[in-house]
Amino acid sequence: MNALLFLLILIIPAIAQMLVSGSYSKYRQIENEKKLTGYDVARMILDQNDLKDMYIVETKGTLTDHYDPNQKVIRLSESIYNDTSIASLAVAAHECGHALQDKEGYLYMRVRSFLFPIVNIATTFSYLIIACGLIFQLLNLIWIGIGCVTTGLIFQIVTLPVEIDASKRAKKEIESLKIASQKDQDGVRTMLSAAASTYVAGVLTSALELLRLIMAFTGRED
Repeated sequence: MNALLFLLILIIPAIAQMLVSGSYSKYRQIENEKKLTGYDVARMILDQNDLKDMYIVETKGTLTDHYDPNQKVIRLSESIYNDTSIASLAVAAHECGHALQDKEGYLYMRVRSFLFPIVNIATTFSYLIIACGLIFQLLNLIWIGIGCVTTGLIFQIVTLPVEIDASKRAKKEIESLKIASQKDQDGVRTMLSAAASTYVAGVLTSALELLRLIMAFTGRED
């Protein structure tokens, strides 16, 4: 059973990543009909929502796009910022969805921001704590480590509605501003759905890892 869980933990995120990579590779090759760059799309959505002062900056890497809530900046990777593909349109609109969440004070986004530093520390030291528990045969310490792993699952669960809602907002803005043709919108939906699968996979993977740890150490008290 433990081996099966470990195998699923490896396979599930791999499948989700294949979906994202496949969709991105496909729609990066297809130009959107209005020939708008990722920057153009982001600027239009932000301006429409009274966020004219928000900066959109280019950042290095591939699919490193994100909204920075601390700096109030949208960072788009080089290929998204300058490209006129359907993929660029979808990714830029999604990141604007996060900016709109921040403006509105979207609850799950606020909870995620609050949890982030706590979860970052807890998950960084979780397996070290478990290892120390094993070395010194301290079962309570092992369970503390597993508790730290649990915070990662909680964070993934909170992240899921944040990402899904950002995609919904992106679709709404694209339709409202008539940024994409009907044909382009089909591609956008495929891109955003593939991206959402990675967050679903994250929740499942974290849950399976937690279950694996609990099963591995349950009964040691006896």
